[in-house]
Amino acid sequence: MTPNERISAFEAAGQGQVFKFFSTLSPDEQAHLLGQAEEIDLEEIARLKRDLIDGGAEGGLDLAALSPAPYEPLPDQGGDATAWATALQTGETALRAGRVAAFTVAGGQGTRLGYNGPKGTFPVTPVRKKTLFQVFAEKIAAAGQRYGCEIPWLIMTSHQNHEATEAFFAENENFGLADGQVRFFRQGRMPAVDGDGKIMLEAKGSIAMSPDGHGGSLRALDRSGALDFLAERGVDTISYFQVDNPLVRCIDPAFLGWHLERRSQMSSKMVPKAYAGEKVGHFCVQDGRSVVVEYSDLPAEVQEQTDPTTGELLYKAGSIAIHVLDREFVRGLARGGGGAALPFHLANKKIPTIDEAGEAVDPTSPNGIKFEMFVFDALPFAENPVVIETKRANDFSPVKNAEGVDSPATSRDDQLRQFARWANAAGADLATDESGLPEIVFEVAPSFGYDEASFADAWAAADPKPVISAGTVLE
Repeated sequence: MTPNERISAFEAAGQGQVFKFFSTLSPDEQAHLLGQAEEIDLEEIARLKRDLIDGGAEGGLDLAALSPAPYEPLPDQGGDATAWATALQTGETALRAGRVAAFTVAGGQGTRLGYNGPKGTFPVTPVRKKTLFQVFAEKIAAAGQRYGCEIPWLIMTSHQNHEATEAFFAENENFGLADGQVRFFRQGRMPAVDGDGKIMLEAKGSIAMSPDGHGGSLRALDRSGALDFLAERGVDTISYFQVDNPLVRCIDPAFLGWHLERRSQMSSKMVPKAYAGEKVGHFCVQDGRSVVVEYSDLPAEVQEQTDPTTGELLYKAGSIAIHVLDREFVRGLARGGGGAALPFHLANKKIPTIDEAGEAVDPTSPNGIKFEMFVFDALPFAENPVVIETKRANDFSPVKNAEGVDSPATSRDDQLRQFARWANAAGADLATDESGLPEIVFEVAPSFGYDEASFADAWAAADPKPVISAGTVLE
């Protein structure tokens, strides 16, 4: 569209207020506003107003016919050891065939950590202080070397951190990954609206835009061309994880194998909840479909229910945002084929804006609505969804808060526990406390071992055996 056509389209949709101050803007400001407007699907905004704001579709969650979702327990928790071994073999075969890509959702900033920069550039390891991005890059490289393949890595950034993220990788030469192996693309955005569905301005020449939620990653995969990039390389299986979790197994062959063995379109990992009120989503089944119910939507009395036979929590399968996705399933959801499309959710927020005269308004209470999608809302649309158990100590220790739970300190200690556990299983005999935390600080580079199996192989092959002391880095 020409600028005049774009403005006319907004006026016809009842959103002409977006360009109220257009004639007073500089050419650069006009170009910026038009660029933001180009991102907006006016028909989608009208539908969201009708369905979510006027229709009250978010009025409350229906918990009728809800039951705990089944999952595949680990062998040491009563799971089928033969099935797990088969899954491992299937996943390894898929990796050797080059069918797998890694996908990191990395749009966040380190604000809550008191850090100025993309969260993926935050240092997390105990000795070398490697960043989250470096940890993932080295794990992906090590898995590629182990299975004789080049694993593509998709990284979804945000408008806020895209340039800084690309520059960080360029400065570090992709941490040794090949040219073309890493692909960056931006997350989509949605405009904030007021209670009447009118798009809000944050300044005379700028729309109040915000990321469209982690569920928007599926649309971004398609719209950015990343799915076509994968198809050209023969990749049909996507390993999804979030940027704040250094413990994650970016490439887990057994998980991949369960997904492929079951012909699943979307598979997920769960950890048993530490306690009834833990703030994680719950894997459930409703009307024959798999769903995730957020902790805030599941009543406390339901979360506290226990199995009369085992005494364990009934709703104990906690979601940790680790998934495997089929490429064409993602494409179908992104395009809304056959009515299958991720729903939007609304959130009432305090949104800095301007008044009728163009003066800044800093609200003290919610004054607008943001729209976002959740990736777990894809589950009800997936055929043959699989949930497998994982141990928290092997896969989940996020860095979210500056102090306390899920902080750099707790994640560092969990990394040390993991390193010590691997080393002692191989015969190192390190002293630890009751929680498994070693008395010394050391580090295992993914090039030596990125999971228990690869570490055990590297240790067995080492001659002489490594000597671990304070400050040691095995690599």
